[in-house]
Amino acid sequence: MADSNQQTDEMLANERDIRARLGDHPFDFDSLHVISNIYRAAATIRRRAEREVLADYNLSWGGFTILWVLWIWGEMETANLAAECDLAKGTLTGMVSTLEQRGLVERERMANDRRRVTVSLTDEGLTTIEDVFPNFNAFEAEMSADLDTDEKRMAAELLRRIITRHEG
Repeated sequence: MADSNQQTDEMLANERDIRARLGDHPFDFDSLHVISNIYRAAATIRRRAEREVLADYNLSWGGFTILWVLWIWGEMETANLAAECDLAKGTLTGMVSTLEQRGLVERERMANDRRRVTVSLTDEGLTTIEDVFPNFNAFEAEMSADLDTDEKRMAAELLRRIITRHEG
């Protein structure tokens, strides 16, 4: 718990430093701190997930996300997959190529329009995501362990409100 308190104190110190540097300007510091902390939390979680969970499966965050999206929603056209994974189409193409070389996904041209391509999990891809996800979810639990169930639900709801108000 001392580690957690030290990290919170550091974040508060960072926020105080920002206020000291910019405090004479009429900025919305509460909003600045919310968005800054969302970004910092996401970056911290991503780095740790890649190092502590995904590296064991030789997966990047993007590769994991592609497998996850295909696992949950099934075969998908590349444009939709890129949007669901929040990746540029060119970035997705390279990641799908890597996953395809590893035998985790396969691409297929659509019969009605050969320019369009769908991506789906292979049996090995399905086995991989089914193996990875319990470990990833345990990591998620560890990352949010300082929050009780009500706090987790509240944090999720508050983040949903930010997302849904500004998405699309």
